[in-house]
Amino acid sequence: MPVTKMKSVTKDLKKALEVNDENQIAQNYEKLANEFLNKGDNAKAEEYYKRALNSYTKLKLTEDKTRVTRSLAKVQENQKNFGSAIKNYEKAGSLTNDAVEEKININDANRLKNQSNPASQTDYVNSNIDLLKKENKTAEVTEAYVQKAQNSLQLKDKDVAIESYNKALDYAKDKPEEVIKIKNEIAKVYAADNQFDKALLINEKILAEARKNKDYTTEIKQLQSLSSIYFEKKEPEKAISSLKEAYDLSFQKGNSAEAKKSLSSLVKYYKTKGQDKESMVLYEQFFENFDKLIHSDTTLIDAKTFQITEEKIRQLEKEKILKDELISKKNTFNYFLIGSVGLLLLLFLFIVKALYSIKIKNKEIALQSLRREMNPHFIFNSLNSVNQFISENKELEANKYLTSYSNLMRNMMENSNKDFISLDKEVEQLKKYLDLEHLRFEDKFEFEITVDDSLDPERVFVPNMILQPHLENAIWHGLRYLDKKGFLSLRFDVKNGKIIVTIEDNGIGLTKSRELKTTNQKIYESRGLNNTKERIALLNELYKKEITFRIVEKEGLESGVIVQIVFPLIDKIG
Repeated sequence: MPVTKMKSVTKDLKKALEVNDENQIAQNYEKLANEFLNKGDNAKAEEYYKRALNSYTKLKLTEDKTRVTRSLAKVQENQKNFGSAIKNYEKAGSLTNDAVEEKININDANRLKNQSNPASQTDYVNSNIDLLKKENKTAEVTEAYVQKAQNSLQLKDKDVAIESYNKALDYAKDKPEEVIKIKNEIAKVYAADNQFDKALLINEKILAEARKNKDYTTEIKQLQSLSSIYFEKKEPEKAISSLKEAYDLSFQKGNSAEAKKSLSSLVKYYKTKGQDKESMVLYEQFFENFDKLIHSDTTLIDAKTFQITEEKIRQLEKEKILKDELISKKNTFNYFLIGSVGLLLLLFLFIVKALYSIKIKNKEIALQSLRREMNPHFIFNSLNSVNQFISENKELEANKYLTSYSNLMRNMMENSNKDFISLDKEVEQLKKYLDLEHLRFEDKFEFEITVDDSLDPERVFVPNMILQPHLENAIWHGLRYLDKKGFLSLRFDVKNGKIIVTIEDNGIGLTKSRELKTTNQKIYESRGLNNTKERIALLNELYKKEITFRIVEKEGLESGVIVQIVFPLIDKIG
């Protein structure tokens, strides 16, 4: 494993832990695991894959979880922990949304489930090779061909094994370390089949390439591999020569692990031959130079450095756990606080809504009250008229009047709870009222109701009981005092999207009318006018309709009053 890369990853991991960046922490755990895997330290790789998986799980990153879970299964398989590997292959398959990736993981799980039956593994391996090729995952294709080679060796089919290893080489061209590993496996197959010359040729080529590239670690290992083949070939002199060369190079380059390995192989051989003297010489030489070897062994220094770094990482992880706990507690408190504020806000809104509803309801009640306030006077006047007809022995007129009056009252009662009614109903109601008044004051006035042709009386709505009091005022306080027959006009016009209702009479006018009125009549007129204004104000508040009202006395030679009510064109109430 390149030391500089390891340092870079651990540095980035420490930084991520210090700032508590969960995403960067997860990525660096995964990178660190990959570095250990490349080094061949599966146990460490497993440890850091698990940490990466934990972080990705917190972040709910499914794609990353799937990838790391599969990597974890692989390192567990490398350690022969097949039960855990199977579970993680299956978990990776269940996490992914990709059908091909799911199939690949399930194939690997089934392959491990059939460890005792190599023949049944073949189909799963071949299936994965095809799927991985289609997905263009070259690194995993290499692994799959190596698995096929190992499976073939279990089936004693060395030719297929070598063929599979060679195919693996085709997909591992850009990975020198992987190429060397696969070539050594091919050499082992040849050596096991007593094809020593082929095995030696492979090892010698790798050795020559290592020397050319000054790759001392590979050179030492290839010398050790050559010695193993020479021992199998029954050429111990060459085997010992290769081992001694590997031993000397290990000392020279400060590689204590490989020096120890080479020494152990040499001592083992000498013991089997009873050459204890040679063994003692090697031991003495090893211990004499031991301190120098240890001090010059950069791998030990790097291991110690990483050990210290790892301790720092552990400390930072503990601090992170404490930070997470504090953040969790803070978040819990914040959620509680937000929840409490939210509940208070909801309660406040509920109270405001309730108060607003009460206010609206009160306005509706007030509107109904004002509307009904006008009825008693109308009823009183109507009953007086009936009484007048009866006292004058006009039974037919009284009968006719009562019939029309009852129809009008029924209509008024039916609409008494409505703030707006359709124009056709309002016109019908007002015409019935004017017919009654005309019957009572037959010689006093004529009337006319006109509706703009552009209005649809069935669809257009007008305020209920707003106009009747003003018609009543025109008749009772203006027209009935005339010496001649008067005229009352009610018009519904449309202009700029608004309905203009005009009540016009040619009666005696406001000024003269006030002179003739009693105190009670003046109070009633004032109350009637205020009633209209209050009702219009309430309608504007409740329905936002911007209804306006004005009353003016005609000037000049012409007498009379003009009442004008303007409101928007209303074709829907609610």
